[in-house]
Amino acid sequence: MQKKDVLFVLSIDTEEEWLWDEEFPQDDCSVKNITKLPEFNEFCKSLGIRPTYFVDYAVAQDELGQKVLSQFASEKSAEIGAHLHPWCNPPFFGKTREAESHVINLPKEQVEQKLDALTDLIHRNIGVRPKSFRSGRWGIDGNTLELLASRGFSVDSSIYPFYQNDFFSCLGAPTVPYWPSFTDALLRGNQRTLAEIPITAGFSVSRFNTAEKIHGALSKPPFSWFKMVGALWHTKLLRKIYLSPELTNSANMNTLVDTCLKNNHQVIHMYLHSSSLIDGATGLLDVDEACERIKSRIAAVIKHLGKQRNIKFCTISEAAIALKNVSYSCASDCSPEVLL
Repeated sequence: MQKKDVLFVLSIDTEEEWLWDEEFPQDDCSVKNITKLPEFNEFCKSLGIRPTYFVDYAVAQDELGQKVLSQFASEKSAEIGAHLHPWCNPPFFGKTREAESHVINLPKEQVEQKLDALTDLIHRNIGVRPKSFRSGRWGIDGNTLELLASRGFSVDSSIYPFYQNDFFSCLGAPTVPYWPSFTDALLRGNQRTLAEIPITAGFSVSRFNTAEKIHGALSKPPFSWFKMVGALWHTKLLRKIYLSPELTNSANMNTLVDTCLKNNHQVIHMYLHSSSLIDGATGLLDVDEACERIKSRIAAVIKHLGKQRNIKFCTISEAAIALKNVSYSCASDCSPEVLL
């Protein structure tokens, strides 16, 4: 029997490296990880992957970053998107604290000025007008989505499913591509200008909605006192998994792929940070030869996915185009709907 098609997207937050428990850097950001991108992009080519690099201000103003990414763009081996880190993206409006590091917490006029500065720099130094966007540190609201649409963006990827902290929440957002509301970014809306393509996240069981309710309840007192979430992880009864080779090993990512395919997901969206390609830069993947570890994990997932589906490699904007008018039927907790 002929295998079904699935779209595969790999997106990279292409940014400065620093230890996240330090102050947010504004000037003289280190972008040594950019030296790893040519090697990494060649690895992607060998598998057929066409990555999307979400580029922030620190990288776009770096001479090597400009050279490397403009080459990717000119040879059409990758897409160049925009990635807004408020702390190193002018104009500046005072010291960046934890709350202000999330785009979703900034006044609309500040986001507008920073976004325009970023897209102008990318256009000037890399030669492209980005059509895709991801906020630094995740999270998005309707005002920013509307701003993106007004600036010609066609895809956002700022939703981090099943996650919340003290500064923003993505709980309740769809886990598959959708048209977000400009009133509430976590809901489907009527606009058809800007698509949302979240990264792939879920659980080791296919009923994601039920799994999230259980996981959420056990994450709060009194269950959290007994570390119930950790117990479920170690016993393999319930695992929350993100499709990221810097956070998750290949075995767990393959488990997530299996549950997503069981739920008839039409797109598998993996992500990572460029800073994780060098050893000890951020603490997200604290191992020797981190780049090799990441490449090995990606290759293992592609091999596993290819056994079950006919993989269509694409950038995130190409995925949005391909998904338009695709009928989507989701098993388990989801009701039938239409992607984009």
